[in-house]
Amino acid sequence: MTSHAIAVENLEKHFPPALAGWRGYFQPFVRATQPALAGVSFSVEAGEAVAVVGRNGAGKSTLLRILATLLIPSAGRVELGGFDLSRDSAGARSKLGYYTGGDDGFYGRLSARENLEFFAIMNNQAGAEVSREIRRIAEWIGLGDALDRQVRTFSTGMTHRLGLARALLHQPSVLLLDEPTRSLDPIAASEFRRFLKGELVGAHGTALFFASHTLGEVEEVADRVLVLDSGRVVACDSPSNIGRAAGNASFSEAIARLIGHDPVGGMSKA
Repeated sequence: MTSHAIAVENLEKHFPPALAGWRGYFQPFVRATQPALAGVSFSVEAGEAVAVVGRNGAGKSTLLRILATLLIPSAGRVELGGFDLSRDSAGARSKLGYYTGGDDGFYGRLSARENLEFFAIMNNQAGAEVSREIRRIAEWIGLGDALDRQVRTFSTGMTHRLGLARALLHQPSVLLLDEPTRSLDPIAASEFRRFLKGELVGAHGTALFFASHTLGEVEEVADRVLVLDSGRVVACDSPSNIGRAAGNASFSEAIARLIGHDPVGGMSKA
């Protein structure tokens, strides 16, 4: 393994098969045989945005949860920020920010500042330096004027920005996002994408790995696209190269051919 921001080799994850009725009750420890990931390998560099796309059940969320140290892989090796996840998951967590695109348990009656201070303390961060960092990040992502407002008064777009602020508090070198613009209106989603690509990845060199069902978003933000089908990598290249490899097809058409699926049936062209 080399010093990539993210390096994944032959990653596998198996889950126990779902047993209905009395079989599930009498066989609670069935051997894990249902594959979610089967030999996935790829890398992400600093200052690069890589998207993962595929049908529902292709393994995208499983992959993200393994990278976020929330799931243990069945086989394979992962390095994140220079740390081997199997040997030093705490070190890897110090280098990553993870955001799933929801409200993620913010306390509505507390202000944005109070929420961020609470989560900083939970991450062993405290003191004047954290207060300065909260102000800096809030200004950076456009929440500076709303820091002392109660979170329950926030729009969905503002809550998304607050979630991202929480993920960035410890200045991670790797950012993992799961459907980052889910539930955002078109204008807020466009602004969020510009921030991710222009500021986080472009200006600050953050390694971004994200999952999305919106192919237009993927084409706009991603330098490369990892295409999963039934837990296997079927392509990993730039959006333009994926289109050219499919006979100069559009990106959405190329993805549909790769996964044998109509994009509007589980993925969006918009």
